Amino acid sequence: MNKQVCAVDGSKKHEINLADEVFNIEISDGSIYHALKNELANLRLGTASTKGRSEVRGSGAKPWRQKGTGRARSGTRSSPVWVGGGVVFGPKLRDYSYKLPKKVKRLAIKSILSLKNKEDRISIIEDFTAESGKTKELVKVLKNFFPDEKTVIIIHKDDAMLKRAGRNLPNLKFLKYDRLRAHDLFYGKRLLILETAVLKLNEFYGARN
Repeated sequence: MNKQVCAVDGSKKHEINLADEVFNIEISDGSIYHALKNELANLRLGTASTKGRSEVRGSGAKPWRQKGTGRARSGTRSSPVWVGGGVVFGPKLRDYSYKLPKKVKRLAIKSILSLKNKEDRISIIEDFTAESGKTKELVKVLKNFFPDEKTVIIIHKDDAMLKRAGRNLPNLKFLKYDRLRAHDLFYGKRLLILETAVLKLNEFYGARN
């Protein structure tokens, strides 16, 4: 399928082909769910931790004798029923991250791109950069497209000056075509893809299943 390519001023230029196997596949809700869940799990720190009865500070001596005091029997002050005692089945340091099969991740990315294309939330723009690295230069371009919406710009190569121009814009994300994040793509309201990045996406995700 073909899509219109726009200049930085918003005017229409020519058309470019979007590979059907990347931008027009049957949407897999399951793969999108697993990709989002995987990325969020990999971001978890897993630093929550508590001490068990063997780890808390305190004497191991019996607080009072077993019988004759009229009080309940007790063997140690580290018991969970005591204030300052150990925690029963409390959280421990752990790693929540896990690996997602590559085919599932690829299917998720293609499904999200197809979903955004179906909802007409993708715009193609000619290759550009912010030579000065100033935010106002990038804002001047974005106002011709979606200035007030959460936008993801997909680029074909790392552009330090372009990223510098956009780092002060809270509703803007930059993603390289071969390092796409499902979470950013899915929750981004609009996708702005550089013309060369479209060709790279067609090749990178269309060449393999």
